Amino acid sequence: MAGAGEQPFLNARNKALARSQSYTYDELHSFRSWLRWMCVDQSNTWRACLSWSVFMAMAIVVPCVSHFVLACASCDSKHSRPYDGVLQLSLTSIATLSFVCLSRFVRKYGLRRFLFFDKLCDESETVRKGYTEQLNISLKILFIFVLPCFAVESAYKIWWYASGASGIPFLGNVYVSDTVACIMELCSWLYRTVVFFLVCVLFRLICYLQILRLQDFAQVFQVESDVESVLREHLRIRRHLRIISHRYRTFILWALIFITASLLVSLVIITRPTAEVNIYKAGELALCSVSLLAGLMILLRSATRITHKAQSVTSLATKWHVCATIESFEAADNETPVGHVTTNQVFPVGTDGSSDGEDVGDEEDELDNTKLIPA
Repeated sequence: MAGAGEQPFLNARNKALARSQSYTYDELHSFRSWLRWMCVDQSNTWRACLSWSVFMAMAIVVPCVSHFVLACASCDSKHSRPYDGVLQLSLTSIATLSFVCLSRFVRKYGLRRFLFFDKLCDESETVRKGYTEQLNISLKILFIFVLPCFAVESAYKIWWYASGASGIPFLGNVYVSDTVACIMELCSWLYRTVVFFLVCVLFRLICYLQILRLQDFAQVFQVESDVESVLREHLRIRRHLRIISHRYRTFILWALIFITASLLVSLVIITRPTAEVNIYKAGELALCSVSLLAGLMILLRSATRITHKAQSVTSLATKWHVCATIESFEAADNETPVGHVTTNQVFPVGTDGSSDGEDVGDEEDELDNTKLIPA
């Protein structure tokens, strides 16, 4: 029988465990629905088989048929696609990497654990609210990058088929065949691009959670805090950063290799003396390069932001540690009278000069101007 003093602790623990469970209409309900529509949900055996089948069809079969069967070998200069092989290989390779990594993440950790929703019960209300809001706008961010490129790709494909470039009646009728082929190619392009951007946006979302944690952790230096609680929180944040690094380092490394190789090959083939470069021939290749670079920029910017914020908090913790050490020596020294040294006297705000302050971004001001209260 638990005592009266243990009852609040048990209630808090049960509440934390209950939040870690998955409900039908929890924070991830709309996100799971979207994953099912994209056929990347692998929560059970049936959905996993469907997901891999759709991936093989959209990322492997359709690009191969488009390149080796539907491409017009005897077209005029406007309808020939000399760079289609590099385009299809680039999109398929990065989509395969993204799909395999996403499948491994969801299968090994589960969507709720992978997105750290099982750890939100230990965070403050500000962190939970900010992270949930960021999750709701993540899909909007994804389509902000994808939809403009898809509109341009759709316009090019519709023009290419409408002008009679293919004309292979594999369904008995030329117009029906071209319509089906155009739709399948557009779906393949959209599927491969969205899968790649989805993994990039999820990495951005997880990094945003750590930034919220770091900003919340910086607030402990503005109140009376004991050293033990500060060090425990610091170790917890370091552990989460290490988890993110270990989970995503393979994807980021291989994405960087694939995208760099794709851009180098594209540069080599379009700068040859005999290469004919115009909007009709190299437009799709340029669009593919822009899409890959946009996803890579999302990854690098998210990693840079979280590193930048972690360094700011580390600098703030160092100042706090020095102030706490000075105060400890002053309290222990009873023989020699020593004047009281305040935090502002040791680290005055604005000592770097106005010229240095102009070079510091607005993102750093909220942490650099934090008023320290030593332990």
